[in-house]
Amino acid sequence: MRSLAITVSSLMAACLGLTGCASWLPKASADPVYFSSFDHARAAVEAIVPGQTRLDELQALHLDTEHQPNTLVLSYADILRRVMGGSVLAKQDLAPGIQQCLEAHDACRGLEFNISSIHKDRVGSFLLDFINFKRETVTSGWRFNALVLSVDGVVVYRSWGGQPEVNLVDKQRNPLGPLQEIGPAIVTTH
Repeated sequence: MRSLAITVSSLMAACLGLTGCASWLPKASADPVYFSSFDHARAAVEAIVPGQTRLDELQALHLDTEHQPNTLVLSYADILRRVMGGSVLAKQDLAPGIQQCLEAHDACRGLEFNISSIHKDRVGSFLLDFINFKRETVTSGWRFNALVLSVDGVVVYRSWGGQPEVNLVDKQRNPLGPLQEIGPAIVTTH
């Protein structure tokens, strides 16, 4: 136990003596395979012309399961649940492309794209973060989603949405530092 305390104390002293300890803080990122921005993804979806664009042409736009590995392939039943499940809308109230897809039953297919670029960076003092007194995480990036419906290999409907800018700051302060988590552990063990 004494050697652990000496090791931790040595690490803290070394960090205090060095500049750039903040670079020791954890970072995480998830970037899309192809699209570099929200607008880049939006432009690709807007290039789809309902009634003209064929499903095989989506590959050139990088809107296929090969280029976007987390793409959901939707069956007729999936699409029906998404557009009609619990809705008070009648079928005739839906967009013409959605109506055409629903009328085609099993010939109706869908692709749902969820594309994002998210970066999480812990910022601030390495020492305060390391000993769990103060942690600050900055999350930035963008999230994009799109729905493409097709009948017999021809796109009949497309829509997009999302969050063009993600900017979140999560601040955690623990007045007891590393001892903060001991209280719940003592209370729950008998």
